[in-house]
Amino acid sequence: MQRAVLLWQCPDQPGIIARLSGLLFEHSGNILSSDQYTSDAEHGRFFIRIEFLFDEEVYTRTHLEGALSITAQELEAEWGLYYAGRVLRMAIAVSRYDHCLADLLYRVRSGELRVDVPLVVSNHEDTRTLVEGHGIPFHCLPVTAQTRAAQEARLLELLRDSSDFLVLARYMQVLTPDFLRAYGKDVINIHHSFLPSFKGADPYRQAYDRGVKIIGATAHFATTDLDEGPIIEQ
Repeated sequence: MQRAVLLWQCPDQPGIIARLSGLLFEHSGNILSSDQYTSDAEHGRFFIRIEFLFDEEVYTRTHLEGALSITAQELEAEWGLYYAGRVLRMAIAVSRYDHCLADLLYRVRSGELRVDVPLVVSNHEDTRTLVEGHGIPFHCLPVTAQTRAAQEARLLELLRDSSDFLVLARYMQVLTPDFLRAYGKDVINIHHSFLPSFKGADPYRQAYDRGVKIIGATAHFATTDLDEGPIIEQ
């Protein structure tokens, strides 16, 4: 049995889960887990992640992908199918605070996160010992107003061929739209859990002034609009 993950997003409408679960069942699929949400109850965008098993001796990957492609056209969907045999390369960017970085590295080492970490990039030297202690290359690229463009070009050079996606683990620099377009892969930001209520600069002060008592963490996709990318998990 082959394990796979389906990532799917499309305009929200009735019956999406039924369509996808039915399609997987028809192709020998057994769903292991499913997480979904909509950006708005009316006229929003629907997102779903389905992890499942299927028998390649009954239906090949090509057959399954063809059926998904037809359904995607009908539902105006963007989608991706990822197989368990492929280990993705997760690059990490961090500044001074190491708690998000340390948690990620622990989860990778324990096997909870099944990824490779090809490198960690920082604009400060503070986390070098932690990173190199895990046997991972560490690159320090100090950023100032004068060096931002050159350092983003260097960052792109380091990441373009060595990573499949980038995680910002309390990286306290805003990546420019030019960088995001040139990188062209997913960038995930680990953020305070105040999204979508408190965005941009100094969110903890904003929340404190409003009387917020509970905080946590949020993961969201970084886009060219600051803190407006889809939320993955809170």
